[in-house]
Amino acid sequence: MTIASAWSIALEGMTGTLVEVEAAISSGLPRTVLVGLPDTALHEARDRCRAALTACEFGWPNELLTINLTPASMPKAGSHYDLAIAAAVLAASGVVPRRRALDMVLMGELGLDGRVRPVRGILPGLLAAQRCGRTVAVVPMQQVGEARLVDGLRVLGVSCLDDLVEVLLGREVPETGEVASLSSQPVASGPPPDMSELLGQPEARWAAEVAAAGGHHMLLQGPPGVGKTMLAVRVPGLLPELTTAEALEVSALHSLAGHNLNGGLIRRPPFANPHHNATMAAMVGGGSRMARPGAISLAHKGILFLDESPEFSPQVMEALRTPMESGVVSIARSQGIVHYPAQFQLILAANPCPCGMAGTPGAQCRCPASSIRRYNARLSGPILDRVDIHQRMGSVTQAMANADTFAERTSTMAARVAEARERSRQRWQGGGWCRNADVPGHIARAGLPDAGLAMIEKDILRGHMSARGVDKIARLAWTLADLAGHDRVSVGDVSAAMALHQGEWMVAV
Repeated sequence: MTIASAWSIALEGMTGTLVEVEAAISSGLPRTVLVGLPDTALHEARDRCRAALTACEFGWPNELLTINLTPASMPKAGSHYDLAIAAAVLAASGVVPRRRALDMVLMGELGLDGRVRPVRGILPGLLAAQRCGRTVAVVPMQQVGEARLVDGLRVLGVSCLDDLVEVLLGREVPETGEVASLSSQPVASGPPPDMSELLGQPEARWAAEVAAAGGHHMLLQGPPGVGKTMLAVRVPGLLPELTTAEALEVSALHSLAGHNLNGGLIRRPPFANPHHNATMAAMVGGGSRMARPGAISLAHKGILFLDESPEFSPQVMEALRTPMESGVVSIARSQGIVHYPAQFQLILAANPCPCGMAGTPGAQCRCPASSIRRYNARLSGPILDRVDIHQRMGSVTQAMANADTFAERTSTMAARVAEARERSRQRWQGGGWCRNADVPGHIARAGLPDAGLAMIEKDILRGHMSARGVDKIARLAWTLADLAGHDRVSVGDVSAAMALHQGEWMVAV
């Protein structure tokens, strides 16, 4: 019996585990056995690899070939094991030295003609390999740029099975011009949208600035066409760039989703905008055996914008409740539970009624009262209680009247947001928090003045506020103090925070 091994990575959510791919050639009837809890895509790897080796004239063992994936008790999914299987078979057949395949981690899918194709999860897989002490990685040539985002790894790109053999023989494989072009930064299609393009809406602009400064969730409510979507898509421009650690985590999530990262790390906060017919799997993540990240994870460290939020399925909306509090989504499947980070900033947009005209001056709403109640009830109390800022937007007439007022550019507002975030980071760095929205409620409440606490207590006694609402107001008050350059929260900050949380904020124009 001849045995050889190679290494690959099993991904369970964001967690990667080294997998040893063993190939044993022994006497017996010619057949190939693949064991180690493979999924369908991995089980079919034996046929892909056989066809690829045959097409490249390396041949497939004409004896009993057993391929074992260790640890055998761990479920394994995906087509990225193809390169490791091919390397182990080539080493067991004596085509390449056995020791060489043990020194590297291999990820890539093989075509029937021997070409190496891109796969999902290169970045989180190689991050796991680096943590396990591996120093050499072999990946598809098209994904060399993404793989080199991981420090401390020597990355070798292969475009076909012949290149893999050259690498396993210790020879250099020249990189194609394809790698150079893919590793450059993507060309921007145009300037990003600017806040100055939004007509009027000074109250909503200020609410968006407060939300960006503290990482607070926000609900925008108003008739159609007043700028709810325009405002929401411009909020990411107010946020500071991600740190290197945050950029690696965000980029790894997008790599799992199959996004191209050869342009480099994702440095800007992401923006996810799923359609209102999105399913539960599309929103929170899903898959038959091992779940993939959904929209809420792809919005990690960025903005999750739900336009026409009452039109979303109630089940989908209720699924946001736990991630909004914990910043993590856990998905259970038959093969295990995966955990994805989901520290998103939620922005909801909603009309006041199905036709959108309720309460609009000069417009007539024809919706029955029962229809309006059902429409508004689609956003449940628990979801609304988790939203920090409730902002009503003025009508189109009001927006046009104030078109030249508060028309600040995104860069001006972003500078204030960055300064406020730096103040909060310095204040909370002892506890490991960066944004006011992440601070535990009891710590945020401890800094409120007695007069401010008395104001909040009155609203609690009237039944206008929950215990969670008190924490939301405390965090908002700290954000308002940061924007104003205060070291302590004032009574005015608490009053303004209560107005923002209850949808009563107005700016003097």
